[in-house]
Amino acid sequence: MSYDGLVVQPAEPNGARGHYHQDGSLVWAEFAGGPVRTGRLVGTCAADGVINAAYCQVMADGAVVAGTCVSTPDRLADGRLRLTERWRRDDGSVGVSRIEEVPA
Repeated sequence: MSYDGLVVQPAEPNGARGHYHQDGSLVWAEFAGGPVRTGRLVGTCAADGVINAAYCQVMADGAVVAGTCVSTPDRLADGRLRLTERWRRDDGSVGVSRIEEVPA
């Protein structure tokens, strides 16, 4: 599985759109949109496609948010990729987000 060139957006509308890149096990992304002015993600990808990463983002209100996430891939019925992201922010909050490949 390669994330290079993948464009994703949240399964729920009004979120940030991300552009992924990959070189070997190294994965990185830039994202922006909705409440996120700009953000970056860097991490590694295991052989099964699971990404372990750190992220930092600047929100529309000026807040800076940072944390880590583990993103697990699966395929939607139409063949697009979906990532289930289990994240933990530096402030201690935790959550789950789902992002999906943007149709071509």
